Amino acid sequence: MKIKYLCTIWGMGQTALEDNLNLIKDAGFDGVEMPAPRNSAERDRLGFLLNEIGLDLVVQVRAEGSTVDEQIDFLEKALNSALGLNTLLTNVHCGKDFWPLSENIRVISIAQRLASELGIKILHETHRARATFCTTSTMDIIDALSEIRFTADFSHWCCVHNSLLQDQQDSVNRVIERSDYIHARVGSATSPQITDPRASDCKEAVEAHVRWWKKIAEHHKNSKSESLPICSEFGPPDYMVTLPSTGKPIADQWEINCYMKEMLKERLGHLTEN
Repeated sequence: MKIKYLCTIWGMGQTALEDNLNLIKDAGFDGVEMPAPRNSAERDRLGFLLNEIGLDLVVQVRAEGSTVDEQIDFLEKALNSALGLNTLLTNVHCGKDFWPLSENIRVISIAQRLASELGIKILHETHRARATFCTTSTMDIIDALSEIRFTADFSHWCCVHNSLLQDQQDSVNRVIERSDYIHARVGSATSPQITDPRASDCKEAVEAHVRWWKKIAEHHKNSKSESLPICSEFGPPDYMVTLPSTGKPIADQWEINCYMKEMLKERLGHLTEN
């Protein structure tokens, strides 16, 4: 099995798309996660650059809309935009944490159907404010839609449940065995993003997340998957803590995302093919 390391374009500091993509490639990443441009010319340009630079792509789709019908309309347009790009997968955020379960199941099931009709692989990210915002709602969704597959971002659940999920391992395991993509951001009981994964006082949270990610990688290796994508996804302010008054970030987002890639290559390297 090959592990492909991607970097989010969220928070990247270069003005030009080409400069951001080259920076990601030169740092040793295999791909990028970003939204697909709606404009056809911009989409063609992105496809050309990815091919020229040599990067894989995960498209991120965050459904907008305050009703199911509005989100479905958004998803249909966004998934069609992804269709023209050579993607590893499409990572979807949809639903709302305050919607009834039936509404969240409806929007997810229609997203699944649209993706199937288009021949696109979609995953649903475990994410605050969305249908999958907590373990309870996600377990209900799995029970209703057994075929669902996930992007595992456990940082959100740590924040929502005010813990490192020590007492919810069964729920975590149900997502682990259905996860085909990892967002490598580390959360804590009080935040969806720790200050710095290199800091000794963040070790407990880092180790908890690495254990989950390792289980996902082991599951894919045992299932003889060809590859598993992992995205360094530490974000800029306001995810990253800033100093009072100045608004200056307390750490460098780019350095942290590069560190996460190298750290996981070392920690998960025994699960990859030589």
